[in-house]
Amino acid sequence: MADVPREVPGQADRAIPVGRISGVYGVRGWVRVFSETEPRDNILSYSPWLVGGVAYALAEGRRHGKGVVARLEGCDDRDRAAALIGCTIAVRRDQLPPPSADEFYWADLEGLAVETSAGEPLGRVSHLFATGANDVLVVAGERERLLPFVWDDVVKDVDFDAGVIRVEWDPDF
Repeated sequence: MADVPREVPGQADRAIPVGRISGVYGVRGWVRVFSETEPRDNILSYSPWLVGGVAYALAEGRRHGKGVVARLEGCDDRDRAAALIGCTIAVRRDQLPPPSADEFYWADLEGLAVETSAGEPLGRVSHLFATGANDVLVVAGERERLLPFVWDDVVKDVDFDAGVIRVEWDPDF
C-alpha cells in the first residue's frame, strides 16, 4: 500500500461537512445536531464549527438520547438557534486527526482522477457512499461508474500528490 501523506496538499483550510443543525433544544440557544461523525458525539471534539459559513466556538455540548445537543458561543436564545436549523456544520480539514496509513477521509478522495492500472482515465470521484459490505466510489466521466473501494482487489493506489486513484477495473464495465 502506498504511504498516505499526513496532509493532503492544498486541503488544510478546506471545509469538511461533519453534520447539520436539525432543530432547537430548549430556550437558551441549544441546538439539536445530526452528526455524521463516528461515534456521533465525536463532533463535540471540534471547535470552531463553521455553521452556514460562519465560525462559531462550541460553548458546550453532550450526547442526548440517540443524538447530540450543543450550544454555540453567541447563540443565547431559541430564536438565534432556530435561525440555524438546516445549516451544515463543517470543520477545517486541518482540524481532523491525520488518517492512519490504511485509512482515507472521503472528502480527500472526492475530486481525484480515477484511472485504470493501464493508465486509461475513467473520470473523477464525484462522491462516495457506504454499503453494508464496503464503501463505493461514484466516478463521473463519459458515464457514471460505481467502483467498490476494496483495497488491493479494486483500488491499487491513492496518489494525493498526483491527484489520482489507480484501480484494477475494466473500462468497458
